[in-house]
Amino acid sequence: MKIGIIGSGFIGGALALKLSAAGHQVKIANSRAPETIDAKALTSGATAVWANEAVRDVDAVILSVPLAKIGSVAPLLADLPKNVAVIDTSNYYPHRDGKIDELEAGEIESLWVSKRLGRPLVKAWNAIYTASFDTQGRPSNAVNRIALPIAADSEKEFDIARELVDATGFDAYYSGPLSESWRQQPGAPVYCTDLSRAELPSALASAKRERLPELRDATIRAFVSHMESEGGELTSEWTVATFRSISARQ
Repeated sequence: MKIGIIGSGFIGGALALKLSAAGHQVKIANSRAPETIDAKALTSGATAVWANEAVRDVDAVILSVPLAKIGSVAPLLADLPKNVAVIDTSNYYPHRDGKIDELEAGEIESLWVSKRLGRPLVKAWNAIYTASFDTQGRPSNAVNRIALPIAADSEKEFDIARELVDATGFDAYYSGPLSESWRQQPGAPVYCTDLSRAELPSALASAKRERLPELRDATIRAFVSHMESEGGELTSEWTVATFRSISARQ
């Protein structure tokens, strides 16, 4: 598959590495020049390009940028053919993105992004922490493989995302239409809790939308405290345990 990735941070860079290693043709871009992309993201065959090149002649575009920057990405997708799947990995964190009135009022993050882009999208890879994404991928037949939720309104777009999620080492699970994607937002029981495919359905069902902002912010406070008072490393084990503990307060 031909894939363009916009965003070369932790998740974008890891996606470039994993998907190209799986045999896909990957182009990756950021908001600057190709030479500013970390060389590690290119070690399995991905190509660094300008942003406008990343969306040309592709089957899927993956957006891995801070949610506050989504507006700057929209012009790049203006002429993108309708049959190209757009997959969004972003999450809303007010301390990073600034407060966005619509989201503060409860609008679903993915629907807000879709409006800004002016086209449908798929929500995937947003519900796994960087450390787990880097280290916990497993072959398709592995026992207790971590499953990731995918929200989509189109079966075709879901199928594309499912293939790519599997290529990165994780089971793909349909979490519902985009209108239900709040179930995988920060604070939800499936968010960064490294659940198996068998565990995911009940976790999705147990999410309480009105509690998500409070639990999201509690997680941030726990992270800050861990780093400042304990000087602790944000390992996969610590982060998963913390996300599980806090999201259990649903």
